[in-house]
Amino acid sequence: MDDDRIADIVGQWGRERPDLDPTPLLIIGRIQQLAAVLDVALRPPFAAADLGNGDFDVLAALRREGEPYTLTAGQLSQRMLVTTGAVTKRVDRLIARGLVSRSVSAADARGRVVGLTSAGVALTDRLIEEHLANEAAILRGLTDSDRRTLERLLAAMNRTLASRGFGPEGESQAR
Repeated sequence: MDDDRIADIVGQWGRERPDLDPTPLLIIGRIQQLAAVLDVALRPPFAAADLGNGDFDVLAALRREGEPYTLTAGQLSQRMLVTTGAVTKRVDRLIARGLVSRSVSAADARGRVVGLTSAGVALTDRLIEEHLANEAAILRGLTDSDRRTLERLLAAMNRTLASRGFGPEGESQAR
């Protein structure tokens, strides 16, 4: 990459603070940069469907569950790594659109379950096809070997962060 701002930053820190090792920025900085770029690259199909950030996560979590496509707010919260309050806001938006419904749980009359409507299933099925095609296009520049290596390295980073209390297995995840 000719215009590598991250490498420039590392070089500047190396010059200004030779007592420090700035090389972690070569990885962490690039991951942060990629996260921002990926958000921009992956968002258009969801925006075109008038879905807010996180709305598709609700639909996808319900669809992945299989018929009857229902989960409690607590289960959605666990699967999406967000608070139940965030789930409630997203579910309310999706109910207003007719994509999900909220009903009394058959297992516990005091509980409520969220379920996909037929319109929600249809939209989710269409969007997941677009989303996976978009992700595949983004990864097209990597060889199969590169992809397997990247998968392995990212999984190792996730395990390291989880062991420190961050990420899906940790308690500090705020997403």
